[in-house]
Amino acid sequence: MTKSPLMDVALLQGHAPYTLAGFAAFRSVIEMDGAVPARLKALFAAVAAVDRRHLDLARRELARGVVLGLTPKEATAGLIVLTSLRGEAAALDFATMIGETFNDIQVPPPQSLPTAEEGEAEANFRGYWAGGIPAPLQQLMLLVPEAADAYYLMRRGSIDANPLSPKHGELLLLVILAAGYSPMAATHVRGARNAGATDQEIAEAVLCAVPAAGIAAWMAVGGMLAAPVDGGIPR
Repeated sequence: MTKSPLMDVALLQGHAPYTLAGFAAFRSVIEMDGAVPARLKALFAAVAAVDRRHLDLARRELARGVVLGLTPKEATAGLIVLTSLRGEAAALDFATMIGETFNDIQVPPPQSLPTAEEGEAEANFRGYWAGGIPAPLQQLMLLVPEAADAYYLMRRGSIDANPLSPKHGELLLLVILAAGYSPMAATHVRGARNAGATDQEIAEAVLCAVPAAGIAAWMAVGGMLAAPVDGGIPR
């Protein structure tokens, strides 16, 4: 396990051994192969750190991922998702990190930009949100249909055209939302399950937000994994 700079904070060493022990235990889950490969968990942790604007932490996590075998193409998944969920500044920061962290990146030639056909966005939304299109998207389709098409194209980039598998793409989206304590996390818990993710995989992915966002990131999502019978305590 890599040593976190947190372990060198003298005040924590002297006053908070329980806190450091708990942090180290979280780290052991994040940094080891488990239900989710360790190299992808490093990517998830790096992207969560960018979300919280902890850029030094993001650099360390991305560099750790490279040691574990993370590829530039896999790292590009983080760039895609940050562009959609967190906008230009976060995406540009992560693009810079990718360029600094990997050697000899083979960049494919630029592709032409796709467009959305009439009705394509609505059909996609209805297929993904089986229980009905969320109210904010319904309003966007009504008030600014061009922006609804834009949302659809970016959503396709994050899920359908992501360099990761659909399952790991959904988990990556979920990590960012957990790091931001977003109520939209529920959508991607369901999306991850529909893509074949187990609750163990979902749990490990969400824990990757802990270094950047604390244990509150888990509390924002963990209850969604509870068994309905008895509050989630397995028997």
